[in-house]
Amino acid sequence: MSHFLDRLKFVTNVRSTFSDGHGAVVQEDRRWENGYRSRWQHDKIVRSTHGVNCTGSCSWKVYVKNGLITWETQQTDYPRTRPDLPNHEPRGCPRGASYSWYVYSNQRVKTPLIRGRLMAMWREARKTMDPVSAWESISQDPEKAKRYKSVRGQGGFVRADWDTATEIIAAANAYTIKRFGPDRVVGFSPIPAMSMVSYAAGARYLSLIGGVCLSFYDWYCDLPPASPQIWGEQTDVPESADWYNSTYLMVWGSNVPQTRTPDAHFYTEVRYKGTKTVAISSDYGEMVKFGDIWLAPKQGTDAALAMAMGHVVLKEFHASGKSAYFRDYVKQYTDMPMLVMLRENGDGSHVCDHFLRASHLAGNHGEANNPDWKTLLIDTASGRLVVPNGAIGLRWNEAQHDGGAKTGRWNLELKDAASGAPIDPQLSLVGACDEVVDVRFPYFGAEHGATLERRVPVKCLALADGSVVRVATVYDLQMANYGIDQGLGGANVAASFDDDVPYTPAWQEKHTGVPRQSVIQVAREFADNADRTRGKSMVIVGAALNHWYHNDMIYRGIVNLLMMCGCIGQSGGGWAHYVGQEKLRPQFGWTPLAFGLDWSRPPRHMNGTSFFYNHTSQWRHEKLAVDEILSPTADAAHYAGMSLLDLNAKSERMGWLPSAPQFNANPLDVTAAAQAAGKDPVAHTVEQLKSGKLRFACEDPDHPDNFPRNMFVWRSNILGSSGKGHEYFLKYLLGTQNALFSDEAAAIKPSEVQVRDAAEGKLDLLTVLDFRMSTTCLYGDVVLPTATWYEKDDLNTSDMHPFIHPLSEAVQPLWESKTDWEIYKVIAKKFTEIAGPLLGTRHDLVCTPLLHDTPGELGQPFAPKDWKHGECDLIPGKTAPAMTVVERNYADIYRKFTSVGPLLDKFGNGGKGINWNTEHEVHELAELTRTVDEPGVSQGRPRLETAIDAAEMILTFAPETNGHVAVKAWDALSKITGRDHSHLAVGREHDKIRFRDVQAQPRKIISAPTWSGLESEEVSYNAGYTNVHELIPWRTLTGRQQFYQDHRWMLDFGESLCVYKPPIDTKTVAPMLGKHSNGQPELVLNWITPHQKWGIHSTYSDNLRMLTLSRGGPHVWVSEAEAKAAGLRDNDWVEVFNVNGTLTARLVVSQRVPRGMCLMYHAQEKIVNVPGAETSGMRGGIHNSVTRTVTKPTHMIGGYAQLAYGFNYYGTVGSNRDEFVIVRKMNKVEWLEGPLAETVPGDAQ
Repeated sequence: MSHFLDRLKFVTNVRSTFSDGHGAVVQEDRRWENGYRSRWQHDKIVRSTHGVNCTGSCSWKVYVKNGLITWETQQTDYPRTRPDLPNHEPRGCPRGASYSWYVYSNQRVKTPLIRGRLMAMWREARKTMDPVSAWESISQDPEKAKRYKSVRGQGGFVRADWDTATEIIAAANAYTIKRFGPDRVVGFSPIPAMSMVSYAAGARYLSLIGGVCLSFYDWYCDLPPASPQIWGEQTDVPESADWYNSTYLMVWGSNVPQTRTPDAHFYTEVRYKGTKTVAISSDYGEMVKFGDIWLAPKQGTDAALAMAMGHVVLKEFHASGKSAYFRDYVKQYTDMPMLVMLRENGDGSHVCDHFLRASHLAGNHGEANNPDWKTLLIDTASGRLVVPNGAIGLRWNEAQHDGGAKTGRWNLELKDAASGAPIDPQLSLVGACDEVVDVRFPYFGAEHGATLERRVPVKCLALADGSVVRVATVYDLQMANYGIDQGLGGANVAASFDDDVPYTPAWQEKHTGVPRQSVIQVAREFADNADRTRGKSMVIVGAALNHWYHNDMIYRGIVNLLMMCGCIGQSGGGWAHYVGQEKLRPQFGWTPLAFGLDWSRPPRHMNGTSFFYNHTSQWRHEKLAVDEILSPTADAAHYAGMSLLDLNAKSERMGWLPSAPQFNANPLDVTAAAQAAGKDPVAHTVEQLKSGKLRFACEDPDHPDNFPRNMFVWRSNILGSSGKGHEYFLKYLLGTQNALFSDEAAAIKPSEVQVRDAAEGKLDLLTVLDFRMSTTCLYGDVVLPTATWYEKDDLNTSDMHPFIHPLSEAVQPLWESKTDWEIYKVIAKKFTEIAGPLLGTRHDLVCTPLLHDTPGELGQPFAPKDWKHGECDLIPGKTAPAMTVVERNYADIYRKFTSVGPLLDKFGNGGKGINWNTEHEVHELAELTRTVDEPGVSQGRPRLETAIDAAEMILTFAPETNGHVAVKAWDALSKITGRDHSHLAVGREHDKIRFRDVQAQPRKIISAPTWSGLESEEVSYNAGYTNVHELIPWRTLTGRQQFYQDHRWMLDFGESLCVYKPPIDTKTVAPMLGKHSNGQPELVLNWITPHQKWGIHSTYSDNLRMLTLSRGGPHVWVSEAEAKAAGLRDNDWVEVFNVNGTLTARLVVSQRVPRGMCLMYHAQEKIVNVPGAETSGMRGGIHNSVTRTVTKPTHMIGGYAQLAYGFNYYGTVGSNRDEFVIVRKMNKVEWLEGPLAETVPGDAQ
């Protein structure tokens, strides 16, 4: 280029030089340097965290500059651990470090939004009608209702003000309560531990109006049913620091570095002290590279692998008598010595039956109280039958008998409960038996026949009715079940590990593909380490195993291994199950706040899985027959013609599972009718049910009177993440466009549930609270902008560390957003204004199931009887749900929401079967938050005006955060166990953790009897520790860890002992093969949906920073071999489909994926980079578009000791790993970017 113009610059500045002309002095404006010099300047740092259902529960520094959040970094001030243990910090991950992007992104919901068509009709109706009449005119007019329901998920929102939005919500709630009942107003929000106050806000509002809180832990399939079955505990696990105490560590189906990123350092660090690590995973996950050994079983066959390991341990360490520690452990802490009755078959063989109980023997064996619930064993020294301490019958109502002289026997001391004399439980009857008999064990592994006959030593006992029964110990039954020969001979027992006999290492090789020698090596090392260290062998497990239909069989197989080796309750050992952020540490300080127990009791709860299975009509497409999963030893005639829905309905009316909506009538009207007739409402309801004039709503789910009508979703993205059977939600619950292909005609029809024409669009109003425009928001009718996690005050805990710490308001909620607490306050106020004059004071009949940790769990002790079939009388709280009349003054909802009620003064507080006085804490809270001055029902009560007030209520009433309460709680437990436990908390009696304390630094919680581990400076938290070291019973039938489950349904479905059950056949692929061909080859693969690297559930999946680091949209993974066979290349667009629906995604071809598997990281939403599907002509779905929930009968059991319902404790779970899909390349990618059509397309069907 010419320098002509440069030559025209005749006048220039003369630059001074230095260093002989090598340096020049310049005069330039250096203000540009401010850009980097002030880059990291800030005005303040605020402590907060991310309420995202992540077990990391990491504390973060949020930096604020000029009133704006600029960035976040990890906090590093956690309380230190003891010198020989690594610290919990640093904590955090790239996902959390990107959260501040959301605060100012265009994904924020900035103002209330209402579906445009609904808003137009609302404005028109409000010109001439009051709010309730206006809502009725819209929601009950089929044409108007269809007009706004049919376009859910297709845009069309308009901006609204808070007053209009809350008026619509309040009017809908008030009308629904008046016309259909409060139990038609439901709410879904998961995992309170991630933001306790935010959850409590919605749950408190719903509970005060009589609405329904849906469970979530079971619906997510994060609940491991095996935990309640074995321990009577929802989930209790070691903190991650206890991994470091382990000396042999198996990581089984849990991708620790990817999904437990902040805690993965304990996994890697423990190897430096010599701990051996074994990785067990079907694919090459990130945790595999840290393993010394990698076992890769075929997906879904993990139970076979676990059973084979158990076979090795029983043979080499138990049958041989090699380990005295194992023998002593199972004697005292498991049900292995307990006696089980055998039932004769008529062909000379026997099958397992119930535990022998005191009530079976003459004079109830001297036990006047609860003899049906007291199990027996044989004392080795005396040969006598003994009721040992610890059985559940010794837990309840002992004080009402013999003047309370026999209280304090609910403990694990090895004593005769009657005399207090020491006992030595007899494990095996080999060498001390009356006979050896053949016992038939069910087998589901296809080969080897339907049953396996194996030899078992027995005693013959005379029963109270004069009959003689054969009994065997659980130990001997377990040995036979595993195929161990105890010198009794017979068929189906193994002489060596190479015998092809269930459940040997050679047998499992055919099912899992894992070499037998590897199984023998790992099992032998695991047990030998446990024997030498007294239990310091641990297994980390997770969703990869728990999301299978037969998840309890997989988990029981693994836990059996741990119990055999004496690992449960020992530091460095045990079962470490990690899924969502389930551990709400101050649970019983939070419970009265969340469920309004300070004002009214009981609350309405419903298990989420049964609710969604029913009301999204997934049952209408059920293809799994009951006889497919029934045991060959069961009486099939008892279940003839029954579907899974029939069994669920039976469970609800017998009080095993909750039921909501409850009846085919408004519960307010049921009570009013009884009162008008001068009858007791409960007696009147029983009479109406027995006559058939009143029915449970679950028995007629498609009648319009039985629909759920209003639904709140907050702190959740159910339609973009956890909604198994996504397309069923869209079609039946929401009544909008869907891609469901399933043919109802091919499904199994219920026999006890009325089948009508399928109803669509059951929900009249879907209200969603979120800070970003998620998939669920897109389908909502009213969307309310909530504050982000840096704009609210709240509390957060996790099972991975022992600390409680806060979410804090770094800046005030932006735009028109509000915190969840403020949102529900506004709704409560508007509802009170509208519903108070309309409803006044009403009496509500609330049904509750036979709850765990209450005397109600002592329901029917043997074969269950159904009152509806005339097998027994309808007795509320025994053979049917408990029934309670609750007074609701709808003019006082706001006052009650914002104050602490008097029931905590009157009844105290408690949980898990114990209770303590709280008058002092109520007074203490009143001094802290001040009292209500305004006249009314709340005058003089402690205030709950702000989220911090609510947090202080939690901290004040929880034994985990108030040392004075902790001591009272331990004292309450001591009265039942007869042992002093107060020493566990007395050292911290005067500790009181306040909200400002946790804002200053995370605080370690206090040991409480509501958990089974200790918060100690000497011992890392480990589940079951107090059971083993304080001799506190597990909350089970026997008071011990249970290998054996004797409920009739467990026996009938072949799960009294752990067995291997292959994955179920969901029958969703065959009807679609070749039916929608585009000419491309079709692969049929097992559908696996693990947790992802670039998001926590659906959060961050639309975050620009994470999209940049990942593939930038939905993607699925297949193996190289199968991709090559189908002509697929990396990054191709593929469609994945079956009868449940379809989705579109990019393809990742990888060596890490085994043949037969298609892997899609879950919760990749359909709001970013998702084209249309060729099969449906609509936009592709999400990972749950190709799934459907299938319920399991054994999870419907209730009123039976540990097998009893509790909110998120036990119930049906939403499994999805047994599913298969068709994968094929797309020929044409359509982005479907046209405008919303006035007429809505029909179904894909």
